[in-house]
Amino acid sequence: MSVSSPLTRGTVLVGLAALLCGCVNSSRAAEGSGGGAARCESSVVFRSGTGGYHTFRIPAVVTTAPAPAAPGAPGTLVAFAEARRHSQADAGDVDVVSRRSADGGCTWSPVQVVADAGADTVGNPVPVVVPGTGRLVLVTCRNAATATERTILEGKRPAGRRVYVQHSDTAGRTWSPPTEITDQATRPDWRWYATGPGHGLALTHGPHTGRLVVSADHSTAPPAGSPDTGAEPRYYGGHALLSDDGGATWRIGFADDTPDGRVNANETTAAQLPDGRVYFNTRDQHGTAPASRADAYSGDGGETLDGPFAPTEDVTAALSEGSVLQTRHGGHAGPLLLSAPAGPEARTDMTVRASDDGGLTWSTGLRLTADPAAYSDLVEAGPGTVGVLYETGRRTPYDTITFTRLPLDRLRAPN
Repeated sequence: MSVSSPLTRGTVLVGLAALLCGCVNSSRAAEGSGGGAARCESSVVFRSGTGGYHTFRIPAVVTTAPAPAAPGAPGTLVAFAEARRHSQADAGDVDVVSRRSADGGCTWSPVQVVADAGADTVGNPVPVVVPGTGRLVLVTCRNAATATERTILEGKRPAGRRVYVQHSDTAGRTWSPPTEITDQATRPDWRWYATGPGHGLALTHGPHTGRLVVSADHSTAPPAGSPDTGAEPRYYGGHALLSDDGGATWRIGFADDTPDGRVNANETTAAQLPDGRVYFNTRDQHGTAPASRADAYSGDGGETLDGPFAPTEDVTAALSEGSVLQTRHGGHAGPLLLSAPAGPEARTDMTVRASDDGGLTWSTGLRLTADPAAYSDLVEAGPGTVGVLYETGRRTPYDTITFTRLPLDRLRAPN
């Protein structure tokens, strides 16, 4: 049983010429799964203050492969979040939880705990589906409940963040125990560490077909003799985790360690473009470049970057995580999408932008709400349909994590 709702107040569409006077019509989710996907548009997946948790944050979502007995059936949507037990804080008693939907995001299974480290913190869920097998792989991070990001950045927590992986061969119903991969995923001089968040990437064409790519970020220590503490934003950098064996083993691909302060790569998301390149889009954490987001390309499946991260100057966005998704429509490549809050000063106005040139230029976008909104994740939710799982609420961005279905035709970039 799911809690369903219309889109939040102030829902409007902007930036697409064909939709300047339009709005997204919302309807309540069907009670049950029969035909629900065709009749619903928005549902609340996680609501803060329920289930024994103070706050749900950090959404991620994927679509699993159909069951072998029903190859034509839609896959199952599996949505993840951090369940923060006692407060909204990033550190503390935090679990990773999930819910599943078999009807395209209209109704959802009960909340399930996927990763729990007792009173400590488990977070930054990054799910990815292995091509061919349908296995669902989940990468997460852990730290002590009292280890804040700042203390880790300053090198005051030597244990820092640890990295784990687990998998499900039952479309998220059951999970393997977590296996630690910290030694494969980090370097000795890194301090802070965070996977994603948001969905991971499985390469579907080109010489590295089948490779799993998990975007991540880290921080480095200041050079010897520096008065810096390490908490300065310029010490953040982005990198990629790569697996060529379905998530069994991992290694570091590109690593952006350029503490010049112009672009401070932070939470990063990735998509594979039709030409086979991997497109990375990152949160620029207080860099001096004139934008809050930046991007880069990789022609070798995430091993290296073709050039350093550069600011996406035509994207106005609040300082926040974002998500990218390369779509397909009618058997052909569709637009590249980017979801992020568009409020220039505050986390508001969740907006989905489109690009028909691989991220070189972006549309003004389709605004889902004028309410507070923050982190998000994009997913293919069915033929010609995209799903957006995002933090939003009337009072704060963290009241709910809501899933909204959007026809892909409404998201195409203008010619």
